[in-house]
Amino acid sequence: MYTLIKAPCISDELCSRVYDFCKKLLTLPKPFCTIGLDYAIRLKMERTAPGTLYQRMVISEQSLKSDPYPYQEKIFIFADPELLSEVICNALVTDTEAAQVSQSPRACMCYVIIHAMQAALGEGCDIAGLESSLQDMPTSDVEHWFQQVVAAVECAGNGASSDRSQHAARLEKIYHAVLSSWQAGAAPLVGLQGTPLPNPSISFHLWTEDNQLWKELVLFIHPMSQSCEPDCLSQDLDNFEIQDMISDCECYQQTRFSVLSTDSGIERDLPAAAEEPFAPCSTETEQSRLQRKGGIKKKPSPLESMAFLQAGCNGPGAKPLVKPQRRPGIPPEPAAPLQRLHTARIVLLGDDRILGRLAQAYHSLRKRETRRVFLTLRLNLQFYHIPVTTGQPSTLAVADHAATRQEELCEVAGYLGRADPWYESNINTLCHMIPKLATMPSSPSKHLVTDLFITDVIAYYVRMGTQPVCFQVYAVKIFFNDPAQEPAEDVFLTELRTQVQESVSPRELSMTKKKTALDGPGIDLTITYRKAVVSNRVKELKISLRSTGLVMKAIPADEAEDLVCLNVNITEIVRINNLSGRSFSAVANRLKTRSIKIKSTEQRPFTVCLDKDSRRTYRNVISVEVSPCLEPSYCLQKTRTMKFSLHKTEDVGLVKYMPKSLLLPINTFAGIIQ
Repeated sequence: MYTLIKAPCISDELCSRVYDFCKKLLTLPKPFCTIGLDYAIRLKMERTAPGTLYQRMVISEQSLKSDPYPYQEKIFIFADPELLSEVICNALVTDTEAAQVSQSPRACMCYVIIHAMQAALGEGCDIAGLESSLQDMPTSDVEHWFQQVVAAVECAGNGASSDRSQHAARLEKIYHAVLSSWQAGAAPLVGLQGTPLPNPSISFHLWTEDNQLWKELVLFIHPMSQSCEPDCLSQDLDNFEIQDMISDCECYQQTRFSVLSTDSGIERDLPAAAEEPFAPCSTETEQSRLQRKGGIKKKPSPLESMAFLQAGCNGPGAKPLVKPQRRPGIPPEPAAPLQRLHTARIVLLGDDRILGRLAQAYHSLRKRETRRVFLTLRLNLQFYHIPVTTGQPSTLAVADHAATRQEELCEVAGYLGRADPWYESNINTLCHMIPKLATMPSSPSKHLVTDLFITDVIAYYVRMGTQPVCFQVYAVKIFFNDPAQEPAEDVFLTELRTQVQESVSPRELSMTKKKTALDGPGIDLTITYRKAVVSNRVKELKISLRSTGLVMKAIPADEAEDLVCLNVNITEIVRINNLSGRSFSAVANRLKTRSIKIKSTEQRPFTVCLDKDSRRTYRNVISVEVSPCLEPSYCLQKTRTMKFSLHKTEDVGLVKYMPKSLLLPINTFAGIIQ
């Protein structure tokens, strides 16, 4: 499919054969039928209007202005500077910057024109003459013919003109008009030539702030971001974040969406523009108007910079800030639905620890969107993961240890590789290749632009990886041994690990030694969990044991296992009495569950580490509760429903049709192949 998109011209016979093959895939189970349907739709469009797939890809990736196809895409590469070395980060920055060299909007428009002409006219297209004619044209003329070509291709691709010959005739007319200003020589036609597929728009970001992902997405879809000063823009985003925190507090008091109003409620504060269009209204209209009472105008605060974001919502389908009043009896005009014209493709470079940060950021974004919908209605969000590990051991023994450690740090990538063989062969091989390429000395004989292997692989993955694998995000509530300390709430994606915390005070140390001598190492725990059974029936169990720690794994070792299940490995200490005295043995205790509660019965604290990240370690913990994280929008609607049906616990009304669990989708090429 990637070759068909880039090919200068495809014969109708070949396109028909591939189309028939994709239709046969519809009889197979998922993911084969899903992929077959997706590609069959694309091929049908390509047969009707040759060059459509290439044209749409270039327009969206380069954000070229086009009314028939107004979609935009951008690739955001996020890397954690504390997980990747500076050499790797610098190499990635250099690679992404070099990908944008010699790639102007004019050149991209010329590529679209040339590719569309070849795709429709075949070998009868004079490529040399077309390139020379476009090169000699001013940019305004190139843009004019670009718009003409896009309109012709989109008109045929959308079904308005299903006749391929009519589409070819229309493009041939544009082709002769473009060549009319160029004096053709006696040179013969050179045949079909491949048109370069420009590198997509890629930006590289070092993930240093918790809300950095949200800020970058807002700047991507906001039309004012290109004209604002960086300092002013950052201050406005920070002010909006403070306003969002205030709105978060209000959501606990009233179960409704928070809406910022710029209306003070005082008649004299109405803008003149809102009054003038309705000046000649009748007496009936004047009497039906909402009469405003005298009041005190609220003093404006700096937090009113929320209007910064509202001003960006005045695009197609957005609601105006001031609603015009209408006459009685006249039905209101239906509001145009918002279109998701932007697609943000988030590529995470690193191991499971950066995916843990992504789960945190995604959960925070979903909560923010539940309180005030802004990005969801305007943005398609796609996630991709490329595993990268550092460190190359020298000896065999150290290599075995490092390999085991690196495999543990890349459990998500390992699962995706087992589920999707194409992901394993194309993406998982980059795990050690990217660090090697970053440390290799660059050849002085080769230009920087000619060696863009990493960028090419990322572009291929992002363009063709369309099948998501959804991972369950788990919520954890942590209680501390200090009653005055508020419980902490967090989320994790791959792993939760607990360990016995070392005693600090001499008194606690002395008591710990005595307890260890009698009962063995570790602490006494009470574990309450719901056993995972095939029938999904609720079976709650409670056990008490002594343990030195436990590990909860959310990523199964086999792709056939359920993704919404925790594999808990408990190191249990068992006391053994024999003739020689008392001894203790460590026994591995395993259980499967979806929710679990762990409590220290002797009030001795332990530590909790999330997603293998030492920066996300909690100390002085005495109790932990883990359960699948719920979708924030589901929780809000559930609260609103329960308000009117206090004695009903099951989902009723709209709640039944809403996604209940928060899932993190990571795109692959084929999804899970059973």
